Amino acid sequence: MSLTNPSSTGGPLSATTTSSIRPAASASVTQNLNLKRSAQAASDDLVDSKRSPGGGYTSKVHVREKYHIIGFISSGTYGRVYKAVGRNGQKGEFAIKKFKPDKEGELIQYTGLSQSAIREMALCSELSHANVVELVEIILEDKCIFMVFEYTEHDLLQIIHHHTQPQRHAIPASMVRSILFQLLNGLLYLHSNWVLHRDLKPANILVTSNGAIRIGDLGLARLFYKPLNSLFSGDKVVVTIWYRAPELLLGSRHYTPAVDLWAVGCIFAELLSLRPIFKGEEAKMDSKKTVPFQRNQMMKIIEILGVPRKENWPGLVSMPEYPQLQSLALSRGPSHFNKPSNLDGWYQSCLKNGGYSSTSTAGTPGADGFDLLSQLLEYDPTKRITAREALEHPYFKNGGQMSANCFEGYEGKYPHRRVTSDDNDIRTGSIPGTKRSGLPDDSVVGRVSKRLKE
Repeated sequence: MSLTNPSSTGGPLSATTTSSIRPAASASVTQNLNLKRSAQAASDDLVDSKRSPGGGYTSKVHVREKYHIIGFISSGTYGRVYKAVGRNGQKGEFAIKKFKPDKEGELIQYTGLSQSAIREMALCSELSHANVVELVEIILEDKCIFMVFEYTEHDLLQIIHHHTQPQRHAIPASMVRSILFQLLNGLLYLHSNWVLHRDLKPANILVTSNGAIRIGDLGLARLFYKPLNSLFSGDKVVVTIWYRAPELLLGSRHYTPAVDLWAVGCIFAELLSLRPIFKGEEAKMDSKKTVPFQRNQMMKIIEILGVPRKENWPGLVSMPEYPQLQSLALSRGPSHFNKPSNLDGWYQSCLKNGGYSSTSTAGTPGADGFDLLSQLLEYDPTKRITAREALEHPYFKNGGQMSANCFEGYEGKYPHRRVTSDDNDIRTGSIPGTKRSGLPDDSVVGRVSKRLKE
């Protein structure tokens, strides 16, 4: 099965085909994802380097020789991201992610590479799909790692925010449909190659100026083809809180690709309502790194979906945090405990407030959209719809052809990603969060903080 290539000019997307657009997705991890190499071996393979007399590594490729840095995009715990253009005849725009260690004063402090950085390098160097962000190359220079990606002009968080200014105006239904289809298509490729993303949210869904969706930021991604190796043992907390699946909130030690599909459901709802559907407050871990029960976030889900029941979710009673869930439900009183799901009411209100057409199937997500959303936001992960099943859903089959350019037919213009020239020297930027940088720790976090005040 194949999918029509979403070229830069935009073309029809087939709802009856689900495999990858670039090299076909394969279920054989040994063929497509030979990711068992050590960090050192990965560095040797990915970076053409040589030993210097001082015992360090001197790269044959220097970042500033190949790329002209335009400006600073954002920073976070991993490092910093810059926008660049190619030099010496190399065309195109690029996003360069610089990992720590970084320069502190006049001394380069080598603290090693994070597990997140190693995973992202290993995975991105093997994956190739039109709906997954493209890694151009990895450069090692002065004990710093630079990942060079294709540059994308937008992300879904930016687009959603644009539709709230100066007043709320709905994202066109056809655009939502195309975004969701491309997102699911990229996710099917990842899952077919045994990769869980584990941090899907609007800020990590990138969009090119041609309306092509790219799944980005694979720093939390993991292979899941070793069923006896608990994913929980390596990362006790995954997925940004508003998009975290109920099985994760309830402390599941073994989880599946269904956690990514729950996040897609949350993103779908946010594209329609222009605000997070489950906007809870995160309880932080204590000094002993004990993972707390996310009571407030679970309450936000219950308010719309009702209390999960063991009759509909047999595995519920075996969840480590099941006693906490019972306590939460009982504290709200019998009437709240027996309250049914209000997702349909939330959805109908969302369509009304968004002004979606009540007559044209192309102008509204309609009943098909609600059915897909309800299957994505299914409590029981074993019953939750898969990426492959979702791509075959009537929501994509009905309502006419979809364009590979999600912006097709939209007359408005979205602002490009904010790039500042305050700190465009990729050599000397201090470690994120330090006073020397003089810049916010993460522009995406800043945007989320701004939305929290709404």
